[in-house]
Amino acid sequence: MGEIGKKQRNQPAPPNAVFAALTEPGRDPARPWLILGHDEVPPTVLEASRPDYVLWSSLWSSRPDARLRFDLPPDAAGQGTDLSWTLTVEDPEPDGSNIGHMRKRVNELINANLRYAFSQ
Repeated sequence: MGEIGKKQRNQPAPPNAVFAALTEPGRDPARPWLILGHDEVPPTVLEASRPDYVLWSSLWSSRPDARLRFDLPPDAAGQGTDLSWTLTVEDPEPDGSNIGHMRKRVNELINANLRYAFSQ
């Protein structure tokens, strides 16, 4: 598996809350955050260890080899989560435009939508 994207950003919620949101993205219909695009499919949780990490299957039917790992350490203040995501694929494409799209979408879903859902 080749790493094609990685980013770390603080989430305002503690690791247990972030873990719950990632393992059950539709659990709170009042705060939807996993809003999929036309080329995306709901992920499956392939592996998880509460509250440390979650591994998702691909969000893209065109790239079923993609995997998305979330690491969920508590932040220094002990109130939030220093969430990092890592996107991997079997064989990176020579054309980086699709990879760029994938990285951008993960960043939007996690560092915008999920973050906003916790601050509502």
